[in-house]
Amino acid sequence: MKGTLLATMLLSVAAGSALAQQQPQFTHYGLNGMYLNPAYAGIKDRGEISLIGRYQYFNYNGTLDDGGSPRTGVITASMPLANSNGVFGGLGLAVFYDQVGVSKMTNAALSYSQHVKLGSGKLGIGLQGSFTRLSKGTYRAIDPNDSNVPNDGSDQKFDAGAGLWYESPKFYAGVSMNNLLRSEYSFQSVVSAASSKYLSENHAYFTAGYNIEASSSVVVTPNVLVKTVLPGKFSDGGKFDNSKNYSYEGGVRATFNDRFWAGLNYRYEESFSGLLGASFAKDNAFRLGYAFDFVAFNQDARALSSHEIMLTYRMPKINVFRPAIRTPRYSF
Repeated sequence: MKGTLLATMLLSVAAGSALAQQQPQFTHYGLNGMYLNPAYAGIKDRGEISLIGRYQYFNYNGTLDDGGSPRTGVITASMPLANSNGVFGGLGLAVFYDQVGVSKMTNAALSYSQHVKLGSGKLGIGLQGSFTRLSKGTYRAIDPNDSNVPNDGSDQKFDAGAGLWYESPKFYAGVSMNNLLRSEYSFQSVVSAASSKYLSENHAYFTAGYNIEASSSVVVTPNVLVKTVLPGKFSDGGKFDNSKNYSYEGGVRATFNDRFWAGLNYRYEESFSGLLGASFAKDNAFRLGYAFDFVAFNQDARALSSHEIMLTYRMPKINVFRPAIRTPRYSF
């Protein structure tokens, strides 16, 4: 049953004219805004480099040679840009590799964010250019003469994204969208010169969190993430209407002495998650986190658990030193 469902899902992606599934997801979304939003770049006034590895549906027992479990790795980097007046923007980079069965995706996105002072925080306005390579392995087609089934085909395209991110000492929120150009990928057929099409639809994200000082040593942070696929052109009347294209998750994280954290997360109709982590080295520059997902829903088509590891290096915050103003009054 599991193998049949997975094979059907993969073949529908290969044969269909549009992609209607989310891009890779991470349980550590509350600790890595750079992956979600180009406007996050430099917003923390410090450089950050983060590496996350995810093994989803661990030991999934499918009929494919590799089992079919999604495996994803992402590295992100964020660097503030500053002058004598302070941090005015940031540059960001996100590179991920995702494999689901015989489908593989590699994506690299370069981002720029312009920062604007707003109230007690600042607003980042971000733009992103991305390059994506998709490849398909060999499918076991029910009909060997099906011209829609690709065979070791690949294609690559450029695309774009944009976002807004607001950051203050207690509150953050971001909204972003990628695949703005809705690039179309083509894959060679097994049995003919025809090719199957793969349309990269718009994906949108909203995330927010609030820091609550529960005590002098404990900060509690509830957070949410909404993800959606938006098929069709912006002029289409029903682009935002299909509730099945939306995914929701939320959780809470407690941080102790700005060094240790633990949290819980719920992903709608999929899983409950637990997070643990610690900061170490000078000024807590390194963060190491682990997330365990217990898949509680639709278990017939999924394995019971997913695992995720995060390692982050945070550079010191930028200190802006303005040049001294000298007076000639005492120069004689």
